[in-house]
Amino acid sequence: MAEHDRAHPPGWIQQLLARHEASLIRYAYRITRNAEQARDVVQETFLKLCREFPTEINGHATAWLYTVCRHRAIDMRRKEQRMSPTLDVQQLTTDETQHSPHDAVVMQDEFKQVYDRLKHLPENQQEAIRLKFQSGLSYKEISEVTGESISQVGVLIHRGIKTLRQQCGVRTISPDAKTEM
Repeated sequence: MAEHDRAHPPGWIQQLLARHEASLIRYAYRITRNAEQARDVVQETFLKLCREFPTEINGHATAWLYTVCRHRAIDMRRKEQRMSPTLDVQQLTTDETQHSPHDAVVMQDEFKQVYDRLKHLPENQQEAIRLKFQSGLSYKEISEVTGESISQVGVLIHRGIKTLRQQCGVRTISPDAKTEM
């Protein structure tokens, strides 16, 4: 292919950066446990995007970004061989809406409780749930990122959420009966 075939549509990379940078940093942070390394991973991911042929990425840019980010973060984690047990909840919960200080504290406490329980799920369930709910990826995109089948992604998310509900004491209503289970 000629060099001009490598040209991306005007503003395309900036749009992807604006849309995905924060969630990719959170995702990379989850893997590396280091905010600076997570930012480096995302920067490397977007640099690689700039070097790719647009036709190779067209139609699945989100899955491509998460896949590259995942691989780079895992490589960095392996290279560093250290995982910090601390959690920067403020960094993981970026919310653009304004809440009262009380609501913010309650939400942060609820998030921490769920996050603490999430850490006890199998790694593949944790990753699928985070990609779905923190990053907003579809089952198909999660499948592309993790290498699991789409149906397996659904199973991982279902089992993980079911376990979290049980651990949190959340009751569900049976669709057949109007009674709590």
